[in-house]
Amino acid sequence: MKITTLIENRSSKTDPHLLAEWGLSLYITFSGHNILFDTGASGSFAKNAEHLSIDLASINTAVLSHHHFDHGGGLRRFLEANKNARVHLGKAPSGECFTRFLIFKKYVGLEQALMTDYQDRFRTVSEPIEILPDVFVFPHISGTYPKPAGNKRLLVQKDGKLLPDDFSHEIVMAIKENNKLIIFTGCSHNGVLNMVDTVTREFMGVPIKAVVGGFHLVAAPPFNFMAGNKREVEELANKVLDYPVDQTFTGHCTGTQAFAVLKDVMGEHITDLITGSSFEI
Repeated sequence: MKITTLIENRSSKTDPHLLAEWGLSLYITFSGHNILFDTGASGSFAKNAEHLSIDLASINTAVLSHHHFDHGGGLRRFLEANKNARVHLGKAPSGECFTRFLIFKKYVGLEQALMTDYQDRFRTVSEPIEILPDVFVFPHISGTYPKPAGNKRLLVQKDGKLLPDDFSHEIVMAIKENNKLIIFTGCSHNGVLNMVDTVTREFMGVPIKAVVGGFHLVAAPPFNFMAGNKREVEELANKVLDYPVDQTFTGHCTGTQAFAVLKDVMGEHITDLITGSSFEI
């Protein structure tokens, strides 16, 4: 399996032609299939794909981790470039998605017209499903562990009221390869440990080769202030290792401050995602 980071917050260290933005998009090649996991905040992921000689039209299926713009803002560009692939996503939130800081609020949901303009291209996942051979999507994420503290500014507006987002619209993807699991988390608003717990309950005894995606350990995106304290992040890192997870690739909403703490604990078991980075698992 090969994974290419089409877009992430940080610019490539080696290729100045690649665009970066607050968002995440991953291109995955696995067992003869091409998979798109999230689309970043705009169409910039598509420009990066073209620069990297990745043909969006060749993608067999797409997965949207949750209904936020920084993961689904490039959906229209993808649907224009690819005429056949279905986009798998969780059920719509119970209201419109907003973030709030003091008295200011900002819409952070998806482009609403998409679901009408391309309604035949979306597949809402309400139960665990195998979308390709050995590629699974799970919509009901475990609540065994606490959710990230950074969620507190993320809300849904319903009947004129702003309420905490329960993130029931978030899904987790898992790929089973050579009897090992690779788990894709998107933003982990439900908590990365809950996502790992969800998958391992479905595949009892199957080792976890890697976890890939954001951990949402930032307090106020797009700034990198760490939510929670250092001890809490260290505990999370130790619990990830305890599962055990062999390798972790993380970025975007994990934040650079939290990544440094995770790295101190996890050492060679963790690598940061950066725009344009490509690796095999």
